[in-house]
Amino acid sequence: MAPFLELRPRDEQSGLVNVVIDTPRGSRNKYKVDEKLGVLKLSRILPEGHAFPFDFGSIPRTRADDGDALDVMVLLEEPTFPGCVLQVRLIGVLTGTQTEKRKTIRNDRLLAVPETNVNKPAVRKMSDLDAEQLKEIDHFFVSYNAMQGRRFKPGRPQGPKEAERRLRAAMKRFSQPAR
Repeated sequence: MAPFLELRPRDEQSGLVNVVIDTPRGSRNKYKVDEKLGVLKLSRILPEGHAFPFDFGSIPRTRADDGDALDVMVLLEEPTFPGCVLQVRLIGVLTGTQTEKRKTIRNDRLLAVPETNVNKPAVRKMSDLDAEQLKEIDHFFVSYNAMQGRRFKPGRPQGPKEAERRLRAAMKRFSQPAR
């Protein structure tokens, strides 16, 4: 796996966003990128009966409000593998708040679809998804957080313009010196 921090957030030729998959669809193992070592580490194992509904990863050279790289759920029919780099089109933002020990923070996730020269996505915005898919994703994050003693409250989904705005803010935050 190429060191995480050497990848750019965006492919210069296509303009698509680079996402490093840490946890594939169907996996109970949650991995996380160790930016210093440039490797994936096992973060936790979900209980039996729980698995990631879609591939989950992050955008290199970004910094979200929580201090980690920006999270992205990539809607694919088939799982990839940990460390796989996908070029994706952002379709929206799943907003939500996470409460732990009486402290509530925003913990939004970007939603994206993969795009290649021969595979153009059918989904281009959040409204192209059916209500059941969004419900499944919301339910996953509610139960995923509950397993860790946190409460997650889904908010209103937002579209690709908001996803792009958040990406730009996270790229800017990454380039600023740590405080």
